[in-house]
Amino acid sequence: MDKQELGAFLRSRRERLRPQDAGLPTGPRRRTPGLRREEVAVLAHISTEYYVRLEQGRAPRPSAEVLAAIAAALRLTDAESDHLHVLAGTAPSRTGRHRRDVRPSILALLERLPQTAAFVTSAAFEVLAWNDLAAALMEDFGGLAPRERNLARRAFLDSGPDGTPLYGVSDGDEFRQHVVMELRATLARYPADPAVSGLVAELRDGSAEFARLWERHDVHHMPVLTKTFRHPAVGEITVDCDSLALTDRDQHLVLYSAPAGSPSAESLALLHVLGTEAADYRR
Repeated sequence: MDKQELGAFLRSRRERLRPQDAGLPTGPRRRTPGLRREEVAVLAHISTEYYVRLEQGRAPRPSAEVLAAIAAALRLTDAESDHLHVLAGTAPSRTGRHRRDVRPSILALLERLPQTAAFVTSAAFEVLAWNDLAAALMEDFGGLAPRERNLARRAFLDSGPDGTPLYGVSDGDEFRQHVVMELRATLARYPADPAVSGLVAELRDGSAEFARLWERHDVHHMPVLTKTFRHPAVGEITVDCDSLALTDRDQHLVLYSAPAGSPSAESLALLHVLGTEAADYRR
């Protein structure tokens, strides 16, 4: 049970909820944002003292039933409710380190997708494996140290010469929000993994934007279905985005493809010929 993080998460969810969302009168004398602690306690059918202690990080582990009642009172999404249970220690937690070894069958699959840019990421956004087209579209991952292949660092700490981070993608803001939400969930799953906690600490210290988003305690995101790369060699390429969870290793297989016969498909085919030297976003 991570008492401090649990308390901070509860507080952030309470403060974002408007009284009218919970069927309560607004009233003219409210001095704090969101619901009052006693209102949450009433809605969850628990004592105000116990709920206050939960937010202060002083309460013993709540039962699954109490957590479900609090989740309902705070109108949590399914993802937020799952995260609440993880923080409280009532859900399965991986206490070791996240896996970086990719299944041989997935490695072979990457090479069978010549018209699709495909790569595998770890739970901490490290690019673990990729095919030639992904390297040509994004960058030559093979020429980088493992630490430099991390998309979270790339998104928040490493900008190109024009100040545009992460390969000039059109959804940069959305991706950065996605990174923060996913890393928060990853840290809850792997609290003892120094690679995860170290990455979060590095990003919080090095990026004011990451620190601001981290304090929001959001854990729910909407999937991105398409994105546009502004590629230095072939211009704009709009791709369909599919991210497939490899649940046995807590990894993702990310696929960028374009409809057959479209200009973007032709650009991807050209990139396949040009190779990794074309993906120089820093020039």
